[in-house]
Amino acid sequence: MGPDKHTVRPGGRGILATAVTVVCAVTVLAAPGTAFAAPSPSPSPSASTSPSPSASPSVTLPPDKDLEAVRDKLDRLYHDAAVATDAYNAAEEAAAKQSAEIVELAKKIVQGQRKLDGLKARAGRAAAAQYRTGGLPDTAQLLLSDNPSQFLDGAGRVLQGERATKGLIRELTQTQQDLKQYAADAADQWNRLETGRKAKAAAKKKIKQRIAAAEKLESTLEKKQKERLAELEREAAYQAQTAWLDTGILDEIHTKASAAGKKAVAFATAQIGKPYVWGAAGPDSYDCSGLTSQAWASAGKPIPRTSEEQWKQLRHIDVKDMRPGDLIIYYDDASHVALYIGDGAIIQAPRPGRTVSIAGAGSMPILGVVRPDA
Repeated sequence: MGPDKHTVRPGGRGILATAVTVVCAVTVLAAPGTAFAAPSPSPSPSASTSPSPSASPSVTLPPDKDLEAVRDKLDRLYHDAAVATDAYNAAEEAAAKQSAEIVELAKKIVQGQRKLDGLKARAGRAAAAQYRTGGLPDTAQLLLSDNPSQFLDGAGRVLQGERATKGLIRELTQTQQDLKQYAADAADQWNRLETGRKAKAAAKKKIKQRIAAAEKLESTLEKKQKERLAELEREAAYQAQTAWLDTGILDEIHTKASAAGKKAVAFATAQIGKPYVWGAAGPDSYDCSGLTSQAWASAGKPIPRTSEEQWKQLRHIDVKDMRPGDLIIYYDDASHVALYIGDGAIIQAPRPGRTVSIAGAGSMPILGVVRPDA
């Protein structure tokens, strides 16, 4: 159910109609023409109301500070999982690149060996020809020749042959050196691939451990505790978003999306509701950077796979200059990324157990903004 109209903060300029429908069901977002709003308070039972004899016994909720401690621990666990996911994705991307380079080096080695075999064959034929002439010096061949004029005509060809032989030797030597370098490069790539495989395995183990710990912690909560925990999460996100909006930032952001940015936003919007899965880049599930990288790939602009590399390699933009399609990078370690869609909102793949959804751009600590099509 959407927020009560009296709790809505005015000032937004409207979000995609399709997005608003989803947001009203799963987040705290007002109708088009408004900004994010506070969640409606849950009705509390009257003090005079007593449960009927057939009702289930009530669950006494722990103090909010205890649930806040649980929420903080869950946030840390899922944050660690996100960092490990970025490491996993980086290792996977590097492995794909290294494997491709090994294949190319293997082709060069095969081609180089064929070339070397051909050069050796040419050298063998040249040696055989020299053997047939007895290997005599040119002066001796001239004295013994029955036709000195014919010999002198052939002397030029001999000189050319000597030059060709020297060229053959240089080419043969260079080819041997190239083959040696190709082999060394291939061995280096194999070593890197093995190192990356170990890093990938370690990251995968860490991801599973953190997610398992988070799920175990959540499983210890009663239904009402989970509901209250979710409410606390929404309240925290709302407070962060409100503080961000109160800076007047939306009054400064007026830049319209580029043609490619519109395509990226359209792609991301179409993924709303699909589950978060670490290491996934579609089409049925995504992690945070899997969603943003695929959104921009669909717009014809390939970008790095991980949020860390997106932050490192893409052009940085002032928040006040951002436009729909730009990527907002979160946390000091660039462990999360989302696609800005305008009106102070983002589309993101949040974390395990959640789906691709819309949220407030200021609901998490912003590291900065990058633009894929700068």
